[in-house]
Amino acid sequence: MAKSRHVVVVTHKRLRESGNIVQNTLLQLERAGFDVTLIDTNNIPDFGTLPPSVDENTEIVVVLGGDGTILRAAELVHCTDVPIIGINMGHVGFLAEFESFQLEEAIRRICERDYLIDERMVAHVDVWLPGQEEPLRDWALNDITIERADRGKMVELSIGVDGAAMSSFGCDGVIVSTPTGSTAYAFSAGGPIVWPNVQALLMVPLAAHALFARPIVIGSTSTLQFTIHEDSTSGGWICCDGRRQRGLPKGTRVEIRQSASSLKLARLSDVPFTNRLVTKFNLPVEGWRDHSANASGIREPRWDADPRGTSLKGQGDEEDDDQ
Repeated sequence: MAKSRHVVVVTHKRLRESGNIVQNTLLQLERAGFDVTLIDTNNIPDFGTLPPSVDENTEIVVVLGGDGTILRAAELVHCTDVPIIGINMGHVGFLAEFESFQLEEAIRRICERDYLIDERMVAHVDVWLPGQEEPLRDWALNDITIERADRGKMVELSIGVDGAAMSSFGCDGVIVSTPTGSTAYAFSAGGPIVWPNVQALLMVPLAAHALFARPIVIGSTSTLQFTIHEDSTSGGWICCDGRRQRGLPKGTRVEIRQSASSLKLARLSDVPFTNRLVTKFNLPVEGWRDHSANASGIREPRWDADPRGTSLKGQGDEEDDDQ
């Protein structure tokens, strides 16, 4: 007798009640021979606690929703080898692999195990509360924010890297992002986009009252340290992936580094990250000079063409144009 295959489907109650797409997904997976578990609750665990994880015999976690639902599913597979695949039912869905109209093809590929595994870096955080001998531990796939607890004041932070003092300022807060999260909150706050295969952490200050307060990128072997000043006008507030959070009293020390574990995202194609970036953000790949040249009928040489107008791409590269 063939061993049953177990899949977990993670979605949200609103999507399940708004149409048939969740029920159709469950039905297709069951017809393909999967034992299916549906999770559509949104229980947020306390900061520093590990939520229950999926069964060890789970083959894959299928997420129907946007990036927020994928971050919720990440809590279920943290510190396991179970991969996640996202099917976007939200808006941007940067972490999702397929869009909603591609659902049938995605399920077929899942059934055939026709996917690649992309390992994503995870950040680990230790929070040392005043007077405590052991830290509270948590993690993030996207980002960790340390913000002011009092909305009308600033939080005063000392910042260091690998034990060396680097800066000190009052601010609304700071964002510490993984490469995966560099296209999210950190990007909106003016941080750079970091390619997912780069092993690094990104720190972006939020409205810092300082002459030098720019985003920085540190290597994966380094550790960021933050201390809330005893005389800060506000205490702090920490939040991981927009979910697990708690208050931070004055005198708290926070250390953030690369986690020993990673998260496995299932990918259905080898499309480069650059293509995903352009598509999801709808980037203008042509500038105003291109539009002006096209309007006038003049075509200027580009970096990928030689002076004779012949593309520098080698023969056999035509497939790249279809991606």
